[in-house]
Amino acid sequence: MDPGRAFIDRSRHYLVGDYLPKIRLCLDGLSTEDIWWRPNNASNSVGNLVLHLAGNIRQWCVSGIGGAADVRKRQEEFDQLGGLAGPDLLAYLETALSDVDQVLAALPTSELSATREIQGMKVSVLDALYHVVEHFSMHTGQIIYLAKLKSGRDLGFWEVKDGKAIPKW
Repeated sequence: MDPGRAFIDRSRHYLVGDYLPKIRLCLDGLSTEDIWWRPNNASNSVGNLVLHLAGNIRQWCVSGIGGAADVRKRQEEFDQLGGLAGPDLLAYLETALSDVDQVLAALPTSELSATREIQGMKVSVLDALYHVVEHFSMHTGQIIYLAKLKSGRDLGFWEVKDGKAIPKW
């Protein structure tokens, strides 16, 4: 397989097939109050992080890579203090990821070395996609930590069989 296509396909897998199911399991186990709880004023809630992830992937992939208009209002992702329940947040994130996945599915590998301007920075498409995956991963980890902190439970991502960890999704 072409390394460029492998990179794009693996990125799509991480976003939709790995991080999203983990976030889904986190949201399923939290009340709306827990979703919007912040450990302190310098930290974000699970809800803020989900809004931030959706905004970031739209700006970097749908707009930056795909060429759609950039309509992101980044600060609003952090200013929101409640209002959306888990299913609504999940639907919002799933819609954003679906849009991203469509852009990436159609992305020619020849575009990976092309330059785009995103958030005032000139970056290659490859750099932009790499940023999106690592950024999404980091905030997924924060969401997992907050979900465990509030629920006090194992989120049940993995089942161990014959010494092998198997994802439950």
